[in-house]
Amino acid sequence: MTDLLFMLGTRPVTVAEALLVLGAAAFVLLVVLAIGLWRSARARAFEAAEQAMRAEELEARIGELARIQSESTGRMQTLTEVLGGRQAELARVVTERLDQVSHRLGEGMTNAARATTESLSQLQERLAVVDAAQARLAELSSHMVNLKDVLANKQARGAFGQGRMEAIVADGLPKDAYTFQYTLKNKTRPDCVVFLPGENPPLVIDAKFPLESFTAFREAKIDAERQTAAQQLKQDITRHISQIAEHYLVPGETQDIALMFVPSESLYADLYEHFDELIQKAFRQRVMIVSPSLLMLAIQVIKTIVRDAHMREHARLIQIEVGNLMQDVKRMHDRALKLQGHFGNISEDVANLTISAEKILKRGVKIEALEIEVPEAPREEREAIPAPLGLKFGAAE
Repeated sequence: MTDLLFMLGTRPVTVAEALLVLGAAAFVLLVVLAIGLWRSARARAFEAAEQAMRAEELEARIGELARIQSESTGRMQTLTEVLGGRQAELARVVTERLDQVSHRLGEGMTNAARATTESLSQLQERLAVVDAAQARLAELSSHMVNLKDVLANKQARGAFGQGRMEAIVADGLPKDAYTFQYTLKNKTRPDCVVFLPGENPPLVIDAKFPLESFTAFREAKIDAERQTAAQQLKQDITRHISQIAEHYLVPGETQDIALMFVPSESLYADLYEHFDELIQKAFRQRVMIVSPSLLMLAIQVIKTIVRDAHMREHARLIQIEVGNLMQDVKRMHDRALKLQGHFGNISEDVANLTISAEKILKRGVKIEALEIEVPEAPREEREAIPAPLGLKFGAAE
């Protein structure tokens, strides 16, 4: 046993020590195995108890599930019954609503058909109006074409300007204040002369305007054509202004100025915008270029002057009429004062009458308050004598 078995480092290990170590190791192994078996048995027992508990919980859960399933079955039956009733109610409501919708839809279709019919009839009426308007537009177009032809013809255009000027003058002045185609002493015939009040000479109005060059100026598309048309327009208007100044400004017979009538506001505006030198030249030659609105203004001023002159001429008659009017007013005032005196007398008489009536009323009240006793007379005498109002005869009948 003491024999050397091996060397462990520097220490010798004998057989007895080795057997002792092996026995200790075996004992420890057995202890470990016993502990392991005990633990495994305990684990198996714990697992068995846990499985038993789980089985009990599972049975309890299965019972609970069965109860819940039975309750769910009852609830499903109840829900099925409720849903059946609700479905029947829903079907009834849907049927009623469908009937109402069908009824409303029928009424709506009827109303829509009626409205459509009315709209179609109105549309036909409006189409008839549109057709009439179209016919009028066609007629207006023909009139515009005729007007264009009139403006294209020099004589017709002159008649058009003459007509506008005559309409403005005739609308603003009395008939004895103007004359068309008046002949002057130099054998010229202006388009219109307006007679001013008093010893003042008449005012001459010319209605001729050179429109060809103005139309060419407006329709020119390039600068060269525009300059050529502008030069021609200046020459035509200058020539026309000179003719008016030479023929119609007669000293002692006509006014010192004459009016040249332009029958269009747009022509007048273009003339002032592009040809200011022509306006200045006409002004220097005592020729005033006027548009329709300016001619209306001048006619209104002349009308005011004529009316004032007539009023001055009739001032004496107006004074006499005013004097007569004042006498009538004075006479009316005297009569009003006399009527006021009559009303005062009547008021005084009414006041006196009221006082007398009050006195009589007071006396009647006093008489009514008296108690008078008289000897009884025979019945015939009492019936023959009328009793005053309010008196008592002692004994009542």
